[in-house]
Amino acid sequence: MKVATLLYQNGSFTKEINKENLSEEEVQLIIGFGSGTILTSESSYSNIQSKFPNATICLCSTAGEIFDVGVYENSISIVALAFASSYIKTSVININNVSSSLEAGKQLVEQLSKEDLKLIFVLSDGGKVNGSELVKGLNANNTEGVLISGGLAGDGTKFEQTFVGLNSIPQSGNIIAIGFYGEKLKLSHGSLGGWESFGLEREVTKVNSNILFEIDHKNALDLYKTYLGKYADELPGSALLFPLSLIPSDEQEPIVRTILSIDEKNQSMTFAGDIPIGSKVRFMKANFDRLIDAASEAATNCLKINEINPKLALLISCVGRKIILNNRIDEEVEAISEIFGNNTALTGFYSYGEISPLKPFTNCELHNQTMTITCIDELN
Repeated sequence: MKVATLLYQNGSFTKEINKENLSEEEVQLIIGFGSGTILTSESSYSNIQSKFPNATICLCSTAGEIFDVGVYENSISIVALAFASSYIKTSVININNVSSSLEAGKQLVEQLSKEDLKLIFVLSDGGKVNGSELVKGLNANNTEGVLISGGLAGDGTKFEQTFVGLNSIPQSGNIIAIGFYGEKLKLSHGSLGGWESFGLEREVTKVNSNILFEIDHKNALDLYKTYLGKYADELPGSALLFPLSLIPSDEQEPIVRTILSIDEKNQSMTFAGDIPIGSKVRFMKANFDRLIDAASEAATNCLKINEINPKLALLISCVGRKIILNNRIDEEVEAISEIFGNNTALTGFYSYGEISPLKPFTNCELHNQTMTITCIDELN
């Protein structure tokens, strides 16, 4: 497997890391993460297509792009891949053409042949798609225990419109799945948040999908404001500093849910993912060093699955982490680079939701506020 990474800015390719002399004609797969404005430009797509004439092109809008050890905006971070014996197949669905996000997830997996399938990497619209239901659909038809990872497209901090595209200019509502096939593929993954829980564990007692009304039969918004203290006056923006730790059942590990908005009139909070009734929840707060340490630990967990340093690490972190870490944001990417070393190509984006298993090669989950890593390599 050969890997090269490129950065596209201001209408041209401004940076390139190509240690293996991968030729443009060899490239079989392009994955690009970029600003929605640039990504949906006809000239951007045309320039990428012209440069890599034989490649399948997958594009996803972001809340920030990861290229090498830096975090960028108003750019496209591109990874180019060529395999020795492995190969890819793709499927795409627009959410407007199916009955539900659950059905979209099922159909995406159904459209991929199962023989030799090792990884399904999913890039989904981040506004129109219910990420929790999408993940349920993906898991429902993943009878072979294939690794599923990926993320929800972003739109900076605007939360207005996101875009995903397969061999075309990206559009709103699209969901794509990239199937990676071959016996020689070496895969690993990791996902961690690094948030600190505080306060008592409580039970969700009134909820409608991802809209929370009551915890322990008390008004959830009032309770949340009590915990926020002085930060309550800065809602909804300050909600990114205080996500929710969620345990759907006694058997599961905690997952993190980000608050997208609050509704003073209906006294409710809307989350970036479903909150099942009866779930155990605790409030969380940011600790800068722990967020960065969690990124490092996610990379370490990848090496526990496969001890070799991978050729490629796809990094999907959360827009909330980017806002919180602010001018320290590069540090979480640098921490991962220190674990993998200089021979691992890094690319990725800041998302509206991350998709990854909690434990090695189990069903995937929708996460918020995590650094999620998918590592890909191919044995010679």
